[in-house]
Amino acid sequence: MANEKIILLVEDNADDEALTRRAFKKHNIANEVIVARDGVEALDYLLGTGAHAGREVGVMPAVVLLDLKLPKLDGLDVLRRVRADARTKLLPVVILTSSKEEKDLIESYSLGANSYIRKPVDFEQFSEAIRQLGLYWLVLNETPPKSGG
Repeated sequence: MANEKIILLVEDNADDEALTRRAFKKHNIANEVIVARDGVEALDYLLGTGAHAGREVGVMPAVVLLDLKLPKLDGLDVLRRVRADARTKLLPVVILTSSKEEKDLIESYSLGANSYIRKPVDFEQFSEAIRQLGLYWLVLNETPPKSGG
């Protein structure tokens, strides 16, 4: 489907990835989920570089679910670079993290995060957070029009 809304999940923890996929499935969120396991891979996907060179960068995810604690390049650096690039600066980015540090919350918003969600430990709470996240970002949210270049 050409208009299928893709979710980019930037998550290095395989258990958290499985939990997120399980929650999507439970709530019938059938959108394609692309997983990047570190910050460099996330930027390569979004900008069509490295392992994703040649990817059609005109097709951006509907939302990026970004963990903060990542190998190679952490989530805040990914967010900083996403906001600095004209092609991705308006992309909806939701921080989905287990970090309880207030400085991470403050810095995420100052760098332009659209939302900040602490991963609940309990699966039912996590699943409900994912359901609401999917409903909002994939159904209700209006995205900016594609820029001309």
